[in-house]
Amino acid sequence: MNILVINAGSSSLKYQLYNMETEDVLAKGRVERIGMDSSILTHEVDNQPEVREVSEILDHTTAIKKVLDMLTHKKFGVLRNMSDIQAVGHRVVHGGESFSRSVLVDQAVKLEIRKLFDLAPLHNPAHMMGIAAVEANLPEVPQAVVFDTAFHQTMPPISYLYAIPTVLYSKHKIRRYGFHGTSHDYVSKKAADFLGRPLSELKLITCHIGNGASCAAILYGQSYDTSMGMTPLEGLMMGTRSGDLDPAIVPYTINKEDLTLNEVNSMLNKHSGLLAISGISSDMREVVDAMKEGNEKAKLAFEMYAYRIRKYIGSYVAAMDGVDAIVFTAGVGENSDALRKEVCQGLTFFGVQLSGERNAVRSSEPRRITSDDSKVSVLVVPTNEELLIARDTYNLVLEQHQTITEADSDEQSNEGE
Repeated sequence: MNILVINAGSSSLKYQLYNMETEDVLAKGRVERIGMDSSILTHEVDNQPEVREVSEILDHTTAIKKVLDMLTHKKFGVLRNMSDIQAVGHRVVHGGESFSRSVLVDQAVKLEIRKLFDLAPLHNPAHMMGIAAVEANLPEVPQAVVFDTAFHQTMPPISYLYAIPTVLYSKHKIRRYGFHGTSHDYVSKKAADFLGRPLSELKLITCHIGNGASCAAILYGQSYDTSMGMTPLEGLMMGTRSGDLDPAIVPYTINKEDLTLNEVNSMLNKHSGLLAISGISSDMREVVDAMKEGNEKAKLAFEMYAYRIRKYIGSYVAAMDGVDAIVFTAGVGENSDALRKEVCQGLTFFGVQLSGERNAVRSSEPRRITSDDSKVSVLVVPTNEELLIARDTYNLVLEQHQTITEADSDEQSNEGE
């Protein structure tokens, strides 16, 4: 079965095509600048030169058509025709309390996702455009949606409720939802496999550290707590997001700087974090390079960033009454040995002993970066959210086929009687 995985943004679209028999990526790419006459489609197939095409792509329906044309192209494609795509899986950022697992798309599901637009106004509408675009191009192909928030629906009320009037939760569902759920789910399972222990017996802290960043306390295979909240702004210091701050800062800043609420919201989401403190960049690589050259602001930004991660790890050790392994993943978590070293140097109190040699190694495979005598393992596990989406989509389609087959069998049995 071939499954196309789509991650649709408001003006961009990423895709990967999987052969689920081998779980190999047959092709991948992205469409950028959707809505403009100079849109860019970039298409990649292993062992072949990257294909780059500039054209007018005014909407997501056209973008999907361009992707399908490229996938079936005589020279650059990997499929005979569009019928070789058996299912499409979509990333959807917010599933609210409505979705605790991935589901196949139907009218009820689409209606519920639309109801959640207020919780993710920058993301869910774009995801719906992606779903509609696939429907327009592949009307008979089943689609599945995989939610960033679904994995965290196992959190208990002590973790997800805010200490505000409960009417705000009952009326407006203001609570902690958490994000990066597909990544936390994927790497926790890979970590358990690497350790050779059942996930149901492990206490894990997973650290998804990229431009957006979050930590999760995973207790016996289920999300117990996570650093992002009702929106992805809460929690760790990130590339351009502030992370945790005193909420009174918002009205105070509005009054002092004569800003609008939207301007403050933009400041906290797009002009804070590493970018604000370093004054250089939201890219950890550039911050580390500047720090090595003696830039004091970059050094402060780096240390603040690591300190916030370390604080969350410590709090989750307390929340779960222990930890078996800490897992680093995503762009920064997988690639910055300097950050991992800075974080782990402050975790020796509960037995973390980092191995400098192991930490410096780069690999596309899961690996341990602590010494053999470390009481707590620290792992680096490359994430693969697209593969998890493909797997969920594959399993949902199989379940649907099995249900239909069983229903047909029952009907034939009844007719025989």
